[in-house]
Amino acid sequence: MDTASHIIVVDDHQDIRDLVGTYLEQQGYRVSVAENGAALRRLLERSVPDLIVLDIMMPGDDGLTMCREIRTMGETPIIFLTARAEETDRVIGLELGADDYLTKPFSSRELLARIKAVLRRARPGGPQRVHRRPSMLRFDRWTLDVSRRELQDEDGVGVPLSTAEFRLLKVFVEHPGAVLSRDQLLDLTVGREAEPFDRAIDNQVSRLRKKVESDPKNPTIILTHWGGGYSFVPEVIAP
Repeated sequence: MDTASHIIVVDDHQDIRDLVGTYLEQQGYRVSVAENGAALRRLLERSVPDLIVLDIMMPGDDGLTMCREIRTMGETPIIFLTARAEETDRVIGLELGADDYLTKPFSSRELLARIKAVLRRARPGGPQRVHRRPSMLRFDRWTLDVSRRELQDEDGVGVPLSTAEFRLLKVFVEHPGAVLSRDQLLDLTVGREAEPFDRAIDNQVSRLRKKVESDPKNPTIILTHWGGGYSFVPEVIAP
């Protein structure tokens, strides 16, 4: 475990903040706590954490609002906490860019396991991965503006991407040439809690091909490997 990892715990219930914060400190993490969105903003102005544990149901700006705001600034990993177990809430949270989702009540050990898994995914590495995090990634006739979460053609015209499409494309351009299984794509895009949505990867690839391929029925950018998954063919240039 990286003992230098800094985690922010955001929850309007002090007992949860104290319990989670104390436990994570005992595990060697550096922990900051915030009771609401305003307090989280103040912490983010001072430093960028390695991960944020974020309660959804909070007075004022709730967790979904804060997740949207955080995603405009970067890719800091987020694990949502919520007392609501509805599938719709979970899907919305993942679509907004959360990396994992934990329903209250939860055990500290389970949260710790989720944190370790998300931090492993967030660390640089993997086959032919782009190790630095540039804001612009170029491939074929396209440019992916990571900071603006926008795909642009060779004339600079923006092509709308859903959150799911952006995250999938970002994974592909960060792993050019690698054959990624559906399980790997799920793990890299929406986290360990996405098993019921595994077929969504195929649907997302299909939608993405319609936007980046000249002929989606005969793809040359995102190839299918039967029984293996998908690979991203073009060279990726990070100027």
